[in-house]
Amino acid sequence: MNVILADSNDLIRIGLRAILMAELNVTIVGEARNEKELIDQLKTFGASIVLIDFTSDGFSIDSIQRISAKDKSTKFLALTAAQSAQTLVDALRSGVTSYVKKDCDLVEIVNAVRETNRGNKFFCGQILETIQRANIDVNDLDFESFSCEPVVLSERENEIIVLIAEGQTNELIAEQLFLSKHTVNTHRKNIMAKLGVKNTAGIVMYAVKTDLVSPNKFLFAPSLN
Repeated sequence: MNVILADSNDLIRIGLRAILMAELNVTIVGEARNEKELIDQLKTFGASIVLIDFTSDGFSIDSIQRISAKDKSTKFLALTAAQSAQTLVDALRSGVTSYVKKDCDLVEIVNAVRETNRGNKFFCGQILETIQRANIDVNDLDFESFSCEPVVLSERENEIIVLIAEGQTNELIAEQLFLSKHTVNTHRKNIMAKLGVKNTAGIVMYAVKTDLVSPNKFLFAPSLN
């Protein structure tokens, strides 16, 4: 298992190196402090897994997307502090295979690396809880089939899409827009029908893809815990 550690924090990389080499049969082929170093090391050494904090200085969600577009064989295991559900979904859409928080137990981090190397997806309990509280099921995320074809949406529907993408529930949207919960639910169903999606994740993806919301807006947003 060849691994590259991608994090601008020296102490984090040192700690991960010590943990992984003590618990798993891994070879740390590189340590990248920014996107350029990561790209150079992948070209030189290759890696089966990249452990990355895309929120640290020198990296971004786009770093993963740019690399994944050129080489789909490398698996990305995101290891960050708490993030909003929107950021987590956008990371998955960009190419992240597995996701754990930096304050997870060491056993959980080791298991995440092991399962990702086996070709499985791994999410720590806190990450799953954040996503599920936004009514998103990671098993329903279908990024390949998401379409950018134009659709005709009313101003009110676009307004509701933005609120949904921000993690608002039907109840909160109803209160904010002075609508009944039933009306909001009807709008949600109509939006899903127009977009051709089956769940909240599809609405979120549409919002990001069409620039109704920006992933950067949620990058350092608090968790929805």
